[in-house]
Amino acid sequence: MTSQRGESAAPATGARKGLDKSHYLYIAVIAAVVLGALIGLMFPEVGKSLKPLGDGFIKLIKMMIAPVIFCTIVLGIGSIAKAATVGKVGGLALGYFLLMSTFALAIGLVVGNLIHPGDGLKLAPYDPNKKAEVDSTVSFLLGIIPGDIPVLPTLLAAILVGFALQRMGKQGAPILKAIGHGQALVFRILIMIMWLAPVGAFGAIAAVVGATGPAAILSMFTLMAAFYVTCALFIVVILGGLLQTVAGVNIFKLMKYLAREYLLIFSTSSSEAALPRLIAKMEHLGVSKPVVGVTVPTGYSFNLDGTAIYLTMASLFVANAMGTPLDLGAQISLLVFMIIASKGAAGVTGAGLATLAAGLQAHKPELLGGVGMIVGIDRFMSEARALTNFTGNAVATVLIGTWVKEIDGGQVRRVLSGQEPFDEQTMIAHHDHAPQEQELEKAAV
Repeated sequence: MTSQRGESAAPATGARKGLDKSHYLYIAVIAAVVLGALIGLMFPEVGKSLKPLGDGFIKLIKMMIAPVIFCTIVLGIGSIAKAATVGKVGGLALGYFLLMSTFALAIGLVVGNLIHPGDGLKLAPYDPNKKAEVDSTVSFLLGIIPGDIPVLPTLLAAILVGFALQRMGKQGAPILKAIGHGQALVFRILIMIMWLAPVGAFGAIAAVVGATGPAAILSMFTLMAAFYVTCALFIVVILGGLLQTVAGVNIFKLMKYLAREYLLIFSTSSSEAALPRLIAKMEHLGVSKPVVGVTVPTGYSFNLDGTAIYLTMASLFVANAMGTPLDLGAQISLLVFMIIASKGAAGVTGAGLATLAAGLQAHKPELLGGVGMIVGIDRFMSEARALTNFTGNAVATVLIGTWVKEIDGGQVRRVLSGQEPFDEQTMIAHHDHAPQEQELEKAAV
């Protein structure tokens, strides 16, 4: 187990070494948003003329929607089958994660309907068939980017392929592995595209502010503030209430215990960077290794509370900003789509934005023009998404450990009170879990 822990700790070190690149992109997006807003306010006509920059970035994101959806859904269905085979813990974890993600999506819809973000902007709808009123060079460059593939047929095909691979058993394993490699390639391309986010955000924000004035800036700040408040309330009230009721653990003490992980996530905008440390800390807290080994990795793919809130609130923001608010039926169908499409893309830069674009395209393609505004503020909301996802996974591990009676209550109290501090040098739980080691070996088999 010592060697495995050492290997699993490596990604965190790698994440630390890669912080500079992430920071450069973050700073560039912030600078682009500020500069775009200033140009839109001071030189409205110039700002409007920069719209092709935002349109080009949206087309690049659209280009990746179908591959992202296909790979994540196929692999997601395979992951569900794999997780369910580990028995009671896997089934309980999946049921809990699906329920909480759905609940978080619903909360996002409720809050979005209460605050009506984006009202009054009346942005021009996106029309892929409309000839751009720009010079031939710009039209030529935009025309190079491939057209989009319909999302709903792709979704149906992915579901059918996923279940077919399940029925194939061992024969389907190589195909599933190949699709996994394909997903890695797709996400690598998506990450490359996201490095153009500063350019896209600059053009989109400049054009929107140039057309609407300060109202656009106020609407974006309203959405961000509402999103952060919603995530905070979800953690403290919903997750904290469940944790206190089921396990008798205070959410603030658990968050204090995970303080270093929060700092790591905040600096990288991704909860993936803290995955090895979460596994080690949950084991040190007193949750059995089999429960941690099943719950945490499954949660990283299926328990996306913060992302769920973001997807629904951002969708309503875009719809209102485009002057075509979604009725209740459209909101419910969007919720169902997001439940399926959001699985399997956790921790990947740009995956949330691609899923958002996919949902809008599937329901109202004309709303894609509003995604440009989200590009400008997406990075500002990524930390809240990652922190909420991470906290949800930590809480779920404690809850499931309690439900299956695989948690040491005395160890939990000692750790959270500071009597047994976590060993930062080895990341190994030193208390006795010999019986649980045997269970882990069985679960691994």
